[in-house]
Amino acid sequence: MEKEKDYFQLIYRIIIALIAVGFLTVIWPFISGVILMLVFAFLLTTVLLSFVDGLERKIKSRGLSVLAVTMAVLASIGLFIGSFIAQLSAQAKDFTSRVDQDTLTAEFKALAEKFTSAMPSFMREMQPSDSDFASTLSGFIKTVLENLTSLAGVVGNFFFMAAMVFIFTIILLAEYHHFKKTLVQFISNKYFEVGLRLIFNVEKAVSSYLRGQFLAAASVGVMSMIGLGILNFFGANLTLVVFIGIIAGLANLIPLVGPFVGMIPAILISFMNNIGNEAALAHKMFGVVPSPFFLVDIILMFIIVQQIEGNLITPTLVGKSVGIHPMMVMIALLIGGTLLGPLGMLFAVPTTGILKVIGQEISFVRKNAHLL
Repeated sequence: MEKEKDYFQLIYRIIIALIAVGFLTVIWPFISGVILMLVFAFLLTTVLLSFVDGLERKIKSRGLSVLAVTMAVLASIGLFIGSFIAQLSAQAKDFTSRVDQDTLTAEFKALAEKFTSAMPSFMREMQPSDSDFASTLSGFIKTVLENLTSLAGVVGNFFFMAAMVFIFTIILLAEYHHFKKTLVQFISNKYFEVGLRLIFNVEKAVSSYLRGQFLAAASVGVMSMIGLGILNFFGANLTLVVFIGIIAGLANLIPLVGPFVGMIPAILISFMNNIGNEAALAHKMFGVVPSPFFLVDIILMFIIVQQIEGNLITPTLVGKSVGIHPMMVMIALLIGGTLLGPLGMLFAVPTTGILKVIGQEISFVRKNAHLL
């Protein structure tokens, strides 16, 4: 009789689980954006919580503490972006003041000839004629102009999501401990201590993961600055090195994309600073590979940084911070990337850390069930 009862309970639980999965599958497209914003808000809250708590102990006001910390973060972001845009604008203004249209056209033509001469013969034969190239370039410019509206929409959506994440973060920071107490109230007395320990260990795993990620981002930023400095030693004439390094480091929080984001302003600045410089146009990497304006050197440098970060720094720092073996970190990143792309890779390691904590607590409860 007991076996039949357990059998029916198992079937009932399976049916409920299937219904829940089906329901989640149906509504997921409608709630995925909100869930994603809440997850980012929770991660940002975890980063800022210690600062808010520390300030609250000094000024005895939770609201003012939250306001002061969030305003400091927004001011820092605004100051960095404003400074970078101002510096880049000054760079562009200097570029336009010393380079006219004819010089720019001649430099583009010389650059195209450099790349064409470096290609194998069968690829050179596939190159379009001048008239075809002109029409292709015109079509490309037309396509870019047509897509400016959609680009503006993407940028607007990004800023909307960023604003919502900050709003959610402010609410979570202000009510974090209240939310935590409310959650604890749902834990039965039998599992009260286990529940508290589970919540504490999950918080610890997430905060440790974020600490590891920021250390990895700092490493990428420093390596990018050192790499750009080495290129400057060989005559690359790159400016805004610190800004580029910081951008590459912060972007490193986005898996795969991160280190390459710093490549774009570096290439742009290299082109603006070196246009009209015959030595830079004729530069060869290692004295062999044609690299006009040090473009190939910059690309290779960021590829090396990405490889060091992806295969050494992140698995070691992040894995150690959440108590997961570097091999498991790599496996989690691969699984997350396969399932959900870059976002899956972003959340793969903290999810693995949380699952590890939950598994340890379940194992503890099973071993000590007779004491509960």
